[in-house]
Amino acid sequence: MALREHVEQIDSLRARLLEAQNYLGLDHLTMEKERLEAELSDPDIWSANPEKARGLGAELAAANSDLEALTALASVIDDAATLCELGIEEGDESLEVEVIAAMSDANKRLEALELRSLFSGEYDSSDAVCEIHAGQGGVDAQDWANMMLRMYSRWASNRGFEVEIDDVSEGAEAGIMSATFIIKGRYAYGLLAAERGTHRLVRISPFDNQGRRQTSFAVLTVTPFMEDIPDVTIEEKDIRVDTYRATGAGGQHINTTDSAIRITHLATGIVVTCQNQRSQIQNRDRAMQVLKAKLAEVARDQREAQLANISGPKTEAAWGNQIRSYVLQPYQMVKDLRSEHETAKVDQVLDGDLDEFMEAWLRWRRTPTAV
Repeated sequence: MALREHVEQIDSLRARLLEAQNYLGLDHLTMEKERLEAELSDPDIWSANPEKARGLGAELAAANSDLEALTALASVIDDAATLCELGIEEGDESLEVEVIAAMSDANKRLEALELRSLFSGEYDSSDAVCEIHAGQGGVDAQDWANMMLRMYSRWASNRGFEVEIDDVSEGAEAGIMSATFIIKGRYAYGLLAAERGTHRLVRISPFDNQGRRQTSFAVLTVTPFMEDIPDVTIEEKDIRVDTYRATGAGGQHINTTDSAIRITHLATGIVVTCQNQRSQIQNRDRAMQVLKAKLAEVARDQREAQLANISGPKTEAAWGNQIRSYVLQPYQMVKDLRSEHETAKVDQVLDGDLDEFMEAWLRWRRTPTAV
């Protein structure tokens, strides 16, 4: 392809950059950065209100990240345009290789930014509280639940997110019955919302002496997590707190004292547990944070239900509760039953390569047929 034929492609990249600047709010980001820097320049803010200071610091880091991404993208597109113009003026078609490389880099950066436009929820940028529960399938389901815990931990690690495992209930023979963990990173909740639901695994059971094919299920729940949820107040009379001996790894002290905490919210029946912090007090504080997040989610669901009553009931998804199938036998395929995105790269998916499924769900959610 001649250099002149890349001019239109570069113009298209510039148009996409302009769209990205609009939906990310370039002017607003610039003003927000100046405002946040001014507030954080107050030498007394960290001593007077450290929680507010940490929140402002996180907002400033996010604004800087977006601004830097836009600046870097504009620079890459400018480089491509300059190389293209230089090659055309001097008749040097050898520069086409560098132009194509720069355009490819710009396209990847644009795709990452365009993903941001798909986040529409109030809490999409928040951290995420995740719970995995083994479903039907006996020991295979418990092993599948453990495989899912590994899959999401690897996904988070690949994205540079932090994973905090707060509680794991071991299976009787293998795997786990359940796990509670928090994934911390920008847009963790918005991405993991795509994974919420029942996951189905089909494989030759490693626990069946006759080598028969087994279908097993595990459920992932996802709730937005914030360090402080001001709208949720929990009184001591509303909860029951039980202590028990921690069973996970963590050293002699954590395994020989009643440091683990189970909190039951009496009105809703919500139960949260935590055993992996260093002390009973820390376990209780973390369990209360998770409980507040879950109660906030219940309140949001109730508001949505009220709106649904006004606007009319929503049609249930045709696929039922199952959102995705992972088939290892008799063929290899992972297919999402909502977006219909699929791949034969089962091993890569189980190793945490989930981004394409998440992005496909985010785009599917925008379609008129999504329910």
